[in-house]
Amino acid sequence: MKNTIAVIALSSFLAVTACKKNETAGSAEKIENKATEEFVVDSVKVNDSTKITDSLKVSFTSKLLVFPTLKDKKLLDSIYFQNEKIKDFSKAGLQAYLDNEKTSYFNSVKNDNKDWVSDVTYAQNWYSSSHMNLISNSNGYMHIQYLGSGYEGGAHDNYGFSERVFDLKNNKKLELKDITSMPKNKIEAILMKNIDKINSGTMDGDGEVKNSEMLLVDKIPASDNFYFDDKNLYFHYSPYEIAAFAAGDITIPVSWEDLKGTLNTEFKERMKIK
Repeated sequence: MKNTIAVIALSSFLAVTACKKNETAGSAEKIENKATEEFVVDSVKVNDSTKITDSLKVSFTSKLLVFPTLKDKKLLDSIYFQNEKIKDFSKAGLQAYLDNEKTSYFNSVKNDNKDWVSDVTYAQNWYSSSHMNLISNSNGYMHIQYLGSGYEGGAHDNYGFSERVFDLKNNKKLELKDITSMPKNKIEAILMKNIDKINSGTMDGDGEVKNSEMLLVDKIPASDNFYFDDKNLYFHYSPYEIAAFAAGDITIPVSWEDLKGTLNTEFKERMKIK
């Protein structure tokens, strides 16, 4: 009888233990799933065209990223800084915004150019294009690249980049002062020194042309158009910003060694910079 009771007691203990283990495993799985769901990225797109006249075709292409798990309005306003009309950050709201932008663009081309557009006698393709691209998301820093381009007559199309890094831990756009305390004039001296470290790829009859040979400025500004990886801080300049259009866009690296002794403590720790 005693043995029977002991067996029953042991069986009950094992059952309870197994149940607790299952509950613990279930809780761990929920925590893991919650962590996985903390950052979700989706996108909405529009790609359409219309004929204004027999000779003129107009296209509109745009992509916006969607962040369903980000709720901070100030952060979202900063992420969609180029689109002040956006008030609804849901996927449906952003899709509706792009559809309205497409219609507005087509109408503006028709109405703003109606007095002379009929004089276009050779085939032309005008366009407006804008894209948000998620480049990286690590250590709580999200890097988004915004690319815009367009053509509405003239010698060539135009394009430009905007780089933005968002601190998801503190719900804000990262500023240069959040990375380094080095004065801008000293950063600008480093930029001038490093101008040729990443060549833009421009060529002429004699071969590759250095970035420094195409500069239009005496001082390269330490702008807010920056991003970084584990090795360098990078400043990105669009055509005409510091050099001729033929130079294209130029990226200049500034190493963490260049900024040694001036790096923000929190930033340095999160990026694991030694």
